[in-house]
Amino acid sequence: MSGTENGRRRRTLLAASVAAGVLLAGGGGVYLATAASGDGGADGASRAADADGSPPPLRLGAGDGGTGGGPGIAPGEPDPGGGPRGTVYKAKGPLPQGPSSAAVHRPEGLVTSAEVTRLADALGLSGRPVLTGDVWSIAPEKDGSGPRLDVARKAPGNWTYSWYEGGPIGDTCLKGKACPPPGETKPSRGGSPVSEAAARAAVAPVLKALGQDDAKVAAGQVMNGSVRVVNAEPVVGGLPTYGWSTGLHVEPDGRISGGSGMLKEPAGGASYPVVGAAKALAELNEDSEGTGPIGIGGCATPVPNGERPGAGTAEVPGAEVPGSGKPGTADVPSAGKPEVPSAGKPTGEPVPPCQSPADQGPPAEVPVTGAVFGLAAQDVDGERLLVPAWLFTADPADTAPYTVVRTAVEERYLAPPVTTPPPSSEDGTAPARQVQSYKAGDDGRTLTVAFWGGVCSTYAVTAEQTPERVALRIEESPADPDRMCVAVAVEIVKTVTLDAPLGSRPVVDAASGETVPRR
Repeated sequence: MSGTENGRRRRTLLAASVAAGVLLAGGGGVYLATAASGDGGADGASRAADADGSPPPLRLGAGDGGTGGGPGIAPGEPDPGGGPRGTVYKAKGPLPQGPSSAAVHRPEGLVTSAEVTRLADALGLSGRPVLTGDVWSIAPEKDGSGPRLDVARKAPGNWTYSWYEGGPIGDTCLKGKACPPPGETKPSRGGSPVSEAAARAAVAPVLKALGQDDAKVAAGQVMNGSVRVVNAEPVVGGLPTYGWSTGLHVEPDGRISGGSGMLKEPAGGASYPVVGAAKALAELNEDSEGTGPIGIGGCATPVPNGERPGAGTAEVPGAEVPGSGKPGTADVPSAGKPEVPSAGKPTGEPVPPCQSPADQGPPAEVPVTGAVFGLAAQDVDGERLLVPAWLFTADPADTAPYTVVRTAVEERYLAPPVTTPPPSSEDGTAPARQVQSYKAGDDGRTLTVAFWGGVCSTYAVTAEQTPERVALRIEESPADPDRMCVAVAVEIVKTVTLDAPLGSRPVVDAASGETVPRR
């Protein structure tokens, strides 16, 4: 629902994408709230200051020729407002003021063969890097089994390291055993995970090769019961970072079996005046106010007398729907069922009116127990940069703590969003569907995609893949154009298989260019 429909202006809220997303599992969400978003501009983040010495404006957001966020909730945003009532983040103690200014950092240049070789040596991988298109690769020969390293040539140099088993040749599988298809990630051999200390020691050479030996390292996660997951947040320009992670998998035998991150180290650029933590938190609260019920159908309307909703099913994740006969689907009421009025009779219960945010009650309050000034990964005019930000620790009573990230750059240095009017019904083009979230499978190639749709349509998801990113596009078709149907919003879940593991590539909504948050 747009800001106009909610009766007020709402800055766009973007969900932060963690660089090593395929290696991160569980934990709380990460929200990156910015004061503006829009598509790529001419010079929204130029490397030099203007003639008068002031830094150029930053255009935060999509930057890939998308439509821009405009008012309302950004594509793919898991509303930081916490639902219709909204959320208020309240500090449990004094907040730091922080510096008066800080620099934006950007990776520059092209990844060289020597840089790829240095990383490969640290991973214990032999071979010469081969450049194919815009990707450096060190891959196994013959059947493709063994370790593989792929590095994007363009900054920031997204890289992935995986271990593959070759596909079966002939009838080589034991009877009764399932043979993995070619190219699947090598599964863990089982056993007990190594200790956190041992995992840190195993990944230390890799972090040093990346120039991240001073990174903040967490090794508390275990995957599949035996693989220790190590995530490292590097220190850049003396500041902690968020969203620029390096992730590594350590097997029970101490071998590194997978990893992803960014190879190019960001360099300091233009400096911007920044706000203190208290002001940033106040701005975050302003953006996090509830917006009322949101859905593609808006407010419900009665079914016209003598008509019935169109038949069909809609996928609903994680729900056993009565009457469907199988999980994950919801039957649309059909003629003869009690839910549908008979022809010529009143429609029964009155349809409840839409409620304004004020009707929903007071907003939920979430304690903030910490604030650290740092740098957060963000798209600026199509580039992945590190932007000055406040990293708040939110500690709700009923869920695990999570980090809320608020851009610290003064609002006057943020370029206004570039909006595109929504398509009109006259041109026959429906508004683009927006991806809500995604989840990567253990193999890194299967993405489970969630988005809001309607019971009157069918949907398919496709993935546009490049070495730098994966763009998800939702295709919608009417289930039965000739049948009357009530526009009821439901969450749709679809899966899409990638040609190669996701690695550290960000996932974006192809229609808008906005980052899609990981579930």
